[in-house]
Amino acid sequence: MQDHTHLLSRRSLLRSAGWLGAGLTGSTLLPGRLLAQASAEEMYPTVTNLVYDYVASGRLAGAVAALGWGSNAPAQIARGSMAFDSAAPVDLDSLYRIYSMTKPITGMAAMMLVDEGKIGLDQPISDFLPKFAQMQVQVTPDGSITELKPVLTPITLRHLLTHTAGLGYSIIQKGPIKEAYEAAGLVPGQASRMAIPPFSGVKTVPSLAQFADKLAEMPLVYEPGTRWSYSVALDLVGRIIEVVSGQDFAAFLAARIFGPCGMASTGFQVSAAQAPRLTTNYVIHDGKTDPIDPGATSVYLDPPAFPFGGAGLVSSPRDYDRFLMMLAGGGAIGTTRVMSEAAVRLGTSNLLPASADLAGTWVAGAGFGAGGRVGLGPDAGTYGWSGAAGTVGFVNTRVGLRAGLFVQFMPSSALPLSEEFPKAVLTDISAMKKAA
Repeated sequence: MQDHTHLLSRRSLLRSAGWLGAGLTGSTLLPGRLLAQASAEEMYPTVTNLVYDYVASGRLAGAVAALGWGSNAPAQIARGSMAFDSAAPVDLDSLYRIYSMTKPITGMAAMMLVDEGKIGLDQPISDFLPKFAQMQVQVTPDGSITELKPVLTPITLRHLLTHTAGLGYSIIQKGPIKEAYEAAGLVPGQASRMAIPPFSGVKTVPSLAQFADKLAEMPLVYEPGTRWSYSVALDLVGRIIEVVSGQDFAAFLAARIFGPCGMASTGFQVSAAQAPRLTTNYVIHDGKTDPIDPGATSVYLDPPAFPFGGAGLVSSPRDYDRFLMMLAGGGAIGTTRVMSEAAVRLGTSNLLPASADLAGTWVAGAGFGAGGRVGLGPDAGTYGWSGAAGTVGFVNTRVGLRAGLFVQFMPSSALPLSEEFPKAVLTDISAMKKAA
């Protein structure tokens, strides 16, 4: 197998500003008649062709799209198998490594505590994590880690939720700061039992508490509030949730989100009994596709170093759709109130500091909410994110649309699915509008 230094390199991550809003403007689309009379393939022919073509061409072993409206059950478009060497078909209950699609879940967990008055959106995190009270920042981003200056602005929860805290990421930074993160075990993620950068040779710290403490010793890359820069911020939010709530982060998610939403298949570890449901993850390199994390022997069968709030969850298309359904329902799913409508509305709004520079970033021309990208103008109401293994998930709270694509390949930039899927959904919805 070739070197995979760029396995988790910079990804497109839904760079296109025109997700779905332009196609939904002025619409109250909840196509009840279509939902009642048409199959998933008939309702979403463009999405169907996209999924089928990728699998039929042999580029993907399997793919599942889950699409829903309001509180209706999701439509399933599935093709292919759990792995290239498996005959077991994928469906809404197959398990996928969702990586950074964990971030919106962590973000909404934090919004619950904001809504309850336990932490302020613009409150310094040093009130809860004192070691972050005297931070320093690099004079030159990604330059020397000894040429530093004191920060002018304290890090707040808003900064963490929107990747404007100035924190680094070993999959993003270069030079001494990247090396310092790896040497300190500040690599909150896992991909395989194989030796694959950036995880090979790195022993991640064994707890969220130690992660936070060691992170506080690192210099910031940017002055807080000045620049959008993808980071470990949502992993640090997990520690803040522990301190503020007095509850283990994984337990908090289970009790406050997964349980109430009916997400029984979502967690940071896959049990041996559920291993047959876990799809195989692949790496695409040099025109070849190789397995890097087979479901039967996955690294996710073991407990992680700690619950990674930025990239650690395994979920199913059905489960993640239920999270999006809860958001589309203004914080309620069925008769169960999971979070307040105000908390959902705030978390899915643009929380970026006005001072943050977005030029040249993945979110230029858009906004950013609690762990996910948000649409502005005609895209208003759209919120979501994508994952390092090609998954995509978003909701438009204005009209109740939910959409998720579940695949397993790395790097996600190897195939243009994160841009093609939203466009395919928009094409099909535009056709629905004309037929309505």
